[in-house]
Amino acid sequence: MADDSANQIPPTDEINSMSINSQNDEGSSTSTPQMSVEEKFRLVRSIGEECIQEDELLNLLTKKPQPICYDGFEPSGRMHIAQGVMKAISVNKLTSAGCKVKIWVADWFAQLNNKMGGDLKKIQTVGRYLIEIWIAVGMRTERVEFLWSSEEINARADEYWPLVMDIARRNKLPRIMRCCQIMGRSEQDELTAAQILYPCMQCADIFFLKADICQLGMDQRKVNVLAREYCDDIKRKNKPIILSHHMLPGLQQGQEKMSKSDPSSAIYMEDEEAEVNVKIKKAYCPPKIVEGNPCLEYIKYIIFPWDKKFVVERSEANGGNKTFESYEELVADYEEGNLHPGDLKPSLSKAINKILQPVRNHFNKNANAQDLLKRVKGYRVTR
Repeated sequence: MADDSANQIPPTDEINSMSINSQNDEGSSTSTPQMSVEEKFRLVRSIGEECIQEDELLNLLTKKPQPICYDGFEPSGRMHIAQGVMKAISVNKLTSAGCKVKIWVADWFAQLNNKMGGDLKKIQTVGRYLIEIWIAVGMRTERVEFLWSSEEINARADEYWPLVMDIARRNKLPRIMRCCQIMGRSEQDELTAAQILYPCMQCADIFFLKADICQLGMDQRKVNVLAREYCDDIKRKNKPIILSHHMLPGLQQGQEKMSKSDPSSAIYMEDEEAEVNVKIKKAYCPPKIVEGNPCLEYIKYIIFPWDKKFVVERSEANGGNKTFESYEELVADYEEGNLHPGDLKPSLSKAINKILQPVRNHFNKNANAQDLLKRVKGYRVTR
């Protein structure tokens, strides 16, 4: 019989009592000037690489002052910069536009997907570590709820499981298997029964949380589309709007996404300054080539949204210092050869380290955060 301690649900009070002050001055303000519907639409739409459908999003923002946005994550290891900084940027945009964000801490889902070897206690420790980082980096949480799937499903089981069962019975197995990408799997993998159940549950989450907008990565698109198809099946008019954000690639050539199991492919949120410098120095960054260049993607999706500019520091012989006010301006210089990787990389490292410093400060000063990080670093990441 399994050890009961491995199945304990982390007390909600432990999350609610976290008092981490944002160190990011720009992100710490809670006041939001009155926005027009068009301004809200542009801000919310800017998060997604794809939106299904834009007219529905505009209609939602027109009729509902505080739409509910759903995002979720498996606590499965250390947090890389795409999950940390990009999510904080997206959440802050959504809350600035008046949205309420429900972040689904999918501990049961991580267990179903065999993360941390299926050890729920370890998974929940990772979940607490991730929340610490988001708040430390500057995620504004006034309109944010962190909801643990194990707690919420247990509390409303009579509502949740009939919904999962209805989604399951209305879909053929091949349709569910097409959603395997959401778990980092493929249809060719030898899936467990738990991994067949997983997409049905994630689809149910959207309705269970009463989400108006699904704000997840492009890799989660298929299950979000499944939710819209389910609306057609049950003749529901108001479908969840899908707002899928860009997936940041790994640092090495040909890596479509960062991998928590490959330290060289990702910058972790609590990496030391020297570690960031080494990883960026070794990153793939071919001269004059923009397509498939991870360093340029970091600048586009992290630095510009965060700082609204990118500063290159270089010798006068190499053109002198220059501040780029737009990504397009940067790309033009890079393609022409007026900006060399040897100058771009140190400037990128400096910009990233500036963003990550508040996280380092928190994990250096806060005993609870230090303990969480030590434990998470000691866990073996399982696929």
